[in-house]
Amino acid sequence: MARTPGWPPLYITKATPAEVRRGDGSAVCDFIETFCTVSKDGIAARGGDTIVLRPWQRELIGHLYARRSDGKRRWRQALVGLPRKNGKSALGSALALEGLIFGGQGAEVYSAAGDKEQARIVFGEAKRMVQGQPELSELSTVMRDVIDIPGTNSVYRVLAAEAPRLEGLNPTLAVIDELHTHPNDELWNVLTLGSGARLDPMTLAITTAGVMYDSRGQESICYRLYKHGIEVTQGLVDDPTFFFAWWGAPEGADHRDPKVWKAANPGFGDLLDPEDFKSTINSTPEPEFRTKRLNQWVEAKSAWFPVGVWDKVAQPKRSIEDGADVVLGFDGSFNGDTTALVIASVGDDPFLQVGGLWEKPKTATPDWVVPIHEVEDRIRQLCKQYRVREISCDPYRWASTIQTLEAERLPAVAFPQSPQRMIPATARLYEAVTNGEVHHNGDPDLARHVANAVLKVGSAGSQLAKESKSSNRKIDLAVAAVMAFARAQSFEPFETPQIMSLSDFL
Repeated sequence: MARTPGWPPLYITKATPAEVRRGDGSAVCDFIETFCTVSKDGIAARGGDTIVLRPWQRELIGHLYARRSDGKRRWRQALVGLPRKNGKSALGSALALEGLIFGGQGAEVYSAAGDKEQARIVFGEAKRMVQGQPELSELSTVMRDVIDIPGTNSVYRVLAAEAPRLEGLNPTLAVIDELHTHPNDELWNVLTLGSGARLDPMTLAITTAGVMYDSRGQESICYRLYKHGIEVTQGLVDDPTFFFAWWGAPEGADHRDPKVWKAANPGFGDLLDPEDFKSTINSTPEPEFRTKRLNQWVEAKSAWFPVGVWDKVAQPKRSIEDGADVVLGFDGSFNGDTTALVIASVGDDPFLQVGGLWEKPKTATPDWVVPIHEVEDRIRQLCKQYRVREISCDPYRWASTIQTLEAERLPAVAFPQSPQRMIPATARLYEAVTNGEVHHNGDPDLARHVANAVLKVGSAGSQLAKESKSSNRKIDLAVAAVMAFARAQSFEPFETPQIMSLSDFL
């Protein structure tokens, strides 16, 4: 018998062929392919087209909806792991909608996630499916976060990880999106325990891998269930009601190998464009690529650059010429830490060098503070030496300095170090360094700070961090470099010589 493309996954708790035949999988698949539609244009389908399930998806649904010989569903809890962009949200939406329509009298279906906006992704897909199908629209009353079926008194709602306010739920089906983002196991527990009185309930999490440990240093709920699933598949734990299907690359696999990409992604070449992998392999930090693209678990923090990559783009004999167009990246602290200035050149051959560094001396007294006036004077000096297009400043505790510089008509601009800014900025510098598209002068302080920086991998991406909050290993120059380089990329050099020194602002 020919092998089904994309099937089986890396790990699977299989139902028997008899249980699959006895189950509802075929009926669920028929519902999806009749009533559920694609919401956005993609390489596999156009927005508005009816969903066409892939063979591996039909196999998954068949095993997921298997029934025992006594007629009851085989599974009550399920964890399905897929790398990103393999159709998780659309599948979750379709299953939730089927559970709402055919869940019987008084069905309660929930889309749940770590936060309400994430939960609305799956719910929003289902809502668009209902609104796009006259047969479903006639049955339903659609509101912002609720779909009602008046004829069966059934309801479909959005939930977020607010477990203390969620007691009293009685779900028939809960579809949890991206379980790896949940801060704890409270929502999972509320949903699974709340369904105890239902005849055939299911709590289904469809997720990508994340970090192994939460902010408390404990194993995350998703990682615990992942390990539990492996133990069930290996016969080490007897849990006949837990379903586990996990696509991903095996431990130790070469994350740069296209064969590994294909093996880890059932939709590779179909739902996923292989060219997208080729274009992002050098722009995505390895831990994030392994998590999002290969569905592998990573430590919460890992080294920013692979060994030797930063040194490889050093050009010790080079420096930024006086009068060049530059951006200054300013990461300021007040006491007990470090203040850093990094210069990034503007243009096609970007270059980084340190503009200033103020670190607390080891012999400093407890009342030591960063010399603010010295920092401000150094910024003024750099504005005389170069054509400074922007001074990108983290405003935390340095708002007065920003105001002082603005009052002197120097181009100080606030650059808050929020995840929304720092995650893409970190990715830009990572891509440029790994591709050899940016260079630096080999400054030992900058190299030290870069080596000290680790990546904190989160649901939105990777951001620079210290190895621990109490660590004395400084990373401020690395942070300033990220800021300076990101902003320098938004400018073009002046076509004709212009003077933008301090005197022009006064």
